[in-house]
Amino acid sequence: MLSRTLVLKVAELPAFKRWIRHSRLTQGLIKRFIAGEDLETALRITRQLNQEGFLVALDYLGEDTHRIEDAEYAAEQYITLLEQIHKSGVNSCISIKLTQLGLDLGDSIARRNLEKVLAAARELNNFVWVDMESSKHTQAILDLFCDLYPRYPHSGTVLQSYLYRTPQDLERLIALGARIRLVKGAYAEPKEVAYPDKRSVDRQFKIQMELLLEKGNEPAIATHDTRLISHAKRYAAELGLSKTQFEFQLLYGISRELQKRLAAEGYRTLIYVPYGEQWYPYFSRRLAERPANLYFILRSLFRK
Repeated sequence: MLSRTLVLKVAELPAFKRWIRHSRLTQGLIKRFIAGEDLETALRITRQLNQEGFLVALDYLGEDTHRIEDAEYAAEQYITLLEQIHKSGVNSCISIKLTQLGLDLGDSIARRNLEKVLAAARELNNFVWVDMESSKHTQAILDLFCDLYPRYPHSGTVLQSYLYRTPQDLERLIALGARIRLVKGAYAEPKEVAYPDKRSVDRQFKIQMELLLEKGNEPAIATHDTRLISHAKRYAAELGLSKTQFEFQLLYGISRELQKRLAAEGYRTLIYVPYGEQWYPYFSRRLAERPANLYFILRSLFRK
């Protein structure tokens, strides 16, 4: 079995990147994970998902911005997205990355752009998820989020169960009263900062998920692991929580039958829908989470 680290390394090879982007063989797989490159397509897909009983979080893809004007442009795109969500009437919040808004250019730049987006969301009565990124950004993301949250409580952020630091971060955010999305973690991290084996990550996710269900504010359980989802259902029932007091969040194009089943059972279910031209980093992380997709691509690449 290919490791996540190896898959991510393969995905960063220039020749592999070019082939993924331009080969007809890979377009179906790309469309499975990415809801198009333009906002109109993303809104159409959002409307379809709403009709099927799902909530949606739209993400205009992009990260690691290194020019101030690009960071400002990304903020404007998110404000436009919020305006179009409001105008179209679809049921969707948004999910953003702070490196896309200029975090690597300095806290003040990211803060200014994030506040613009949060203010627009407040005016339009919408919600903003501040995504988590690689561990080198974790502290800066949490510090900025926690500083702005009292003024912009219509926001939440994300914690990754595979990081050793997450239990302390979880306590901090629960005390703040913020909404939390719990994920396992999709970045290639060194063993010095993250659990390297799946069993440990799953154990941490279960422990943290239970604490979130006990003490969290409308927690979001973001996993496709059916065992963990089943445990969340049982534990929430034991606590006396209704099916709408917490939320399952799943990725667009993955485990579609599971998504439908959760919605049919009456659980509050949100689909994370990414779109935009800067889709490759997100796509490569999906390959790393499911190496079978990379096996399929490599077989196609070397066939004949």
